[in-house]
Amino acid sequence: MRETLAEWRPAVDEAIADLVPREIDTDYLESFFGEPTYEYDPDGIQRALSDPLWDLLDRGGKRWRAVLFLVFIEGFGEDPTEYMPYACIPEILHNGTIIVDDVEDQAAKRRGEPALHHIYGRDVALNAGNALYFLPLKILRENPGDLPAEQRLAAYEMLMDELNRTHLGQGMDICWHNEREVRITPAQYLEMCACKTGCLGRIVARLAAIITDQPAHVEEAVATYTELTAVAFQIGDDILDVENSLGRAGEFGKEFGNDVREGKKTLLVIHAIEESEPAQATRLQEILEAETNTDEEVLEALSILEDAGSIEYAREQALELAAEARAEIDGLELDAETTERLNTFTEFVVDREE
Repeated sequence: MRETLAEWRPAVDEAIADLVPREIDTDYLESFFGEPTYEYDPDGIQRALSDPLWDLLDRGGKRWRAVLFLVFIEGFGEDPTEYMPYACIPEILHNGTIIVDDVEDQAAKRRGEPALHHIYGRDVALNAGNALYFLPLKILRENPGDLPAEQRLAAYEMLMDELNRTHLGQGMDICWHNEREVRITPAQYLEMCACKTGCLGRIVARLAAIITDQPAHVEEAVATYTELTAVAFQIGDDILDVENSLGRAGEFGKEFGNDVREGKKTLLVIHAIEESEPAQATRLQEILEAETNTDEEVLEALSILEDAGSIEYAREQALELAAEARAEIDGLELDAETTERLNTFTEFVVDREE
């Protein structure tokens, strides 16, 4: 899957640049947004929208949502290059959520560098992040591939449904972050992931199915596959934060011990609170509740997670979800190469090292 990601990423970035150019000028603004009522300020829009987006994109990111969309398109018997603009929709939506999420979490770093709000300001970051929720919808309006009205409407309705659920997930996550007590269950955590992360995955699969006019059962199967894979990806991300902080402080793309410093109630934390001795569980909760933590306190919390077997527990949960995802596509009439790519992807999201 790494080879597929590397192969398609340049084409994905080129398509994103067609939607939001690196250099904003009046011609682009008039063609994309229409004639101004009075006069646009290309320089201001450059600094408020294009610069933050491309700053984030140029730092890295796997573009797996866009690439997975193209894998589905090819698996459904269509030419991926003809649907490249649609691949931008889940990718740009994802980056919009990242920008807003970092502001809400008061995150220090993203992909190894200061989070965008520390560079451009909270106001610019929030506006740019929110804009990225809406810009991709213009692709459906421009209608590459000349889709029938029924398919375009289905795509719009799907996006509205899934984006609403995405904000449910983010709302749960924010609420838990602001609470002192770790009161949630593993099932509630997984539901949060299914909404916050899984819905962006569902957009990938459902959009590919809708624009290639697949039957309802195929759309639902690939949507469930991608949701399960996305939840496994999120758990894998939580595991990486702990393992990289324990093993290589400062080398991970986020701040050292980022999730502990933010007081996140991850699946590992929920498990450790349930399985640790009372004194250890109380100490972990105290560290998570604190406004700030020293590096020593972060390492103490990470050690509690490790001693409770929470890393292994979370990995087992992610592997089970990946297996369930593979089962969802077993009955579909996809070619062998596509099936292999999809199966490999479920392994990649759990076993990746960054």
